[in-house]
Amino acid sequence: MKTGKKILALALSAAMAIPMCLAGCSGSGSGESGKTADANKVYKIGICQQMQHDALDAATKGFKDTLIEKLGEDKVEFDDQNAQGDSATCTTICNQFVSSNVDLILANGTSSLQAAYTVTPDIPILGTSVTHYGTALDIKDWKGYTETNVSGTSDLAPLDEQAKLLHDLFPDKKTVGILYCSAEANSKYQYDTIKPYLEDYGYTVKEYTFSDSNDVAAVTTTACNESDVIYIPTDNIAASNTGVINNIAEPKKIPIVAGEEGICKGCGVATLSISYYELGQKTGEMAYDILVNGEDITKMEIEFAPTVTKKYSESRCKALGVEIPDGFEKIAEE
Repeated sequence: MKTGKKILALALSAAMAIPMCLAGCSGSGSGESGKTADANKVYKIGICQQMQHDALDAATKGFKDTLIEKLGEDKVEFDDQNAQGDSATCTTICNQFVSSNVDLILANGTSSLQAAYTVTPDIPILGTSVTHYGTALDIKDWKGYTETNVSGTSDLAPLDEQAKLLHDLFPDKKTVGILYCSAEANSKYQYDTIKPYLEDYGYTVKEYTFSDSNDVAAVTTTACNESDVIYIPTDNIAASNTGVINNIAEPKKIPIVAGEEGICKGCGVATLSISYYELGQKTGEMAYDILVNGEDITKMEIEFAPTVTKKYSESRCKALGVEIPDGFEKIAEE
């Protein structure tokens, strides 16, 4: 009888332990995929920024601020590297990240993304400030996600709305020159996409491409001589040479509509722009989901900035005699 009671007690004890384990064995940081977060882990993040200019700087800051806020400053280490516009340096930096066995790579800019994608098929890679991932990574059957170790955020503002903004401001102009770097696949993608929208408004559209910073001045001069208005897409070489572009375009009284605020601030009159800081924040949220919640990066769709805003440069509009209608926000100028 005593033996029977002992067996019954053991059975009841085991039965009680099962729900306790079900409730507590998965860990406090488990996400939808069931991955358990290590409360003591310090996450190592490699950041490869293609070059230094306002837009990319803001995206990096938004990314870092978000991860520090979510993880805590003592739980994340950033290896923040800048390639200074050189694609070979991007590859060198990303190889160093692989050797260091980082937990995740932030690739800020198209060349950075391409380099990271080339050097590792395993480490999660999040891109930001990249226009179109299918174009950048040469993915023919684009589904909105890569099915690889790459996801991220796009800096593309709707190109049909960009074309409409240009037409609203300059309905009487005849020719639009599109100025961009031929080495940037995403800039070519924007040209191919916006050209028919502009042609639908009756403009004659021509492309003007420079291969690197060395021929920006010569190509801009030609574009200004042959165009009534210029459109510059989100383009890193253009963004880092706005002073050169403005010194040619403004004296010739050629207005420039830009694909983002940083370029507009440097040489444009108006833009339909995203916030690159918000874009970086969105990328940081994606990183947290991958690192802590165990999100499957191969199925993560590319995200976009939450808002787009019409903005203008007050000083340049005055200099060129451009009248801006209601509904535009003034760009802060020093």
